[in-house]
Amino acid sequence: MRVIPDHLPPTGTADAALLALELSGPPTTPNESWQLTAPIQQRGQEPDAPLSDPFVEDGPVPLPGSAGEHLLQRAYGTEKRARKFYDDQVLDHLNPLMKEFIGRMEIAFVATSDRRGACDSSLRAGPAGFMEVLDDRHLCYPEYRGNGVLASLGNISENPHIGILLVDFVTDLIGLHVNGKARIAEDADLRAIHPALPAEFDRGRTPERWVVVQIEEAYIHCRKHIPRMVPMLRQRTWGTDDVKRKGGDYFESKGMPRPWHRPEPVGGHDS
Repeated sequence: MRVIPDHLPPTGTADAALLALELSGPPTTPNESWQLTAPIQQRGQEPDAPLSDPFVEDGPVPLPGSAGEHLLQRAYGTEKRARKFYDDQVLDHLNPLMKEFIGRMEIAFVATSDRRGACDSSLRAGPAGFMEVLDDRHLCYPEYRGNGVLASLGNISENPHIGILLVDFVTDLIGLHVNGKARIAEDADLRAIHPALPAEFDRGRTPERWVVVQIEEAYIHCRKHIPRMVPMLRQRTWGTDDVKRKGGDYFESKGMPRPWHRPEPVGGHDS
């Protein structure tokens, strides 16, 4: 029996228009937005028509993932592998093992973007279970007093889409992706709805507010490239504003010029 490889050479696998996707470059001017439109076209489409997702008509419910990843799966011949992953590993909710995993994680990597798509990634951490599972389709995590920038919350206020990656670096060497839509809830408001939220927090830190995530995708991150780490005890000064205790100017960026600095008037500050 002849075995057909999953990954076929691009020629003959997809329309030339799909293969040209990788040639589409970034905006040429600061005000030009990214667009998945002509001159890349699919067969049978009118000029300037936006590219359509080739897999949305596979069933009554669209496959997980974006139109862009579906188009590239077809262009690069990975549809079979991707479809198997969607069917075997991607859920639209948390199952019991995922809930248990979240309940013992101490760190999470959080990705957000603003309404223009400008991205930010951040680290959230706490004692095991700091990220609370509310039900099969909702989780939340606390927001404490920080540097005042509010980058993640600012993005969420403009664009609810959020991606969370939790990784077990110590025991099982495995990760869990959770993608969905987020909203900001004040501590008192969320407690009124979910009174079982913890009332005692590590080292007296009290949440100012919470991020509540409505789950759309939950799936595994394979262990192949996850390093094994050993947790070490260390003394932390929670809630401090001491610059040195927080890391100081580790990257020596304080004195460097940046475009948003306004030069001081000659002779010092205005009176």
